[in-house]
Amino acid sequence: MRVLYPGSFDPLTFGHLDLIKRGRRMFGEVVVAVLNNPEKTATFSLDTRLNQINEATKGIKDVHIISFEGLTVSCAAEMKCSIILRGLRALSDFEYELQIAHTNKTLGEQFETIFLATSAQHSFLSSSVVKEVAQFGGDVSHMVPSIVAKDLKHLYT
Repeated sequence: MRVLYPGSFDPLTFGHLDLIKRGRRMFGEVVVAVLNNPEKTATFSLDTRLNQINEATKGIKDVHIISFEGLTVSCAAEMKCSIILRGLRALSDFEYELQIAHTNKTLGEQFETIFLATSAQHSFLSSSVVKEVAQFGGDVSHMVPSIVAKDLKHLYT
């Protein structure tokens, strides 16, 4: 079975990577769909984010990295994924994610959203926290794959 794991991944964290690995074990195949939202200014370009994810997942079989614009359900339909995987770090995430899941269901009855609780050791991680720590010269090597840490260091030095 194939599952879609959408997000901006700006940047990819160990929390994201954990969900990719767990999704792979649960569903067999994971399509990591990197959102290209022209309305938002990303820290890293789409190409850089795709490269970071490709590098960080190169040892994991049956993980495919793509980019998309527009609706997640359109991407899921195109990739033949009826399941959308989302991670939850805290109760505050659930309210937002549930609203999105219900919206997606109204756009396509065939789409189910599966929520996975983030592993405890990654529950504090967010892309925003990682960027803030990196911006002020902090060590992010325990938060992100080495390629992302290197790109952040280059960006903020």
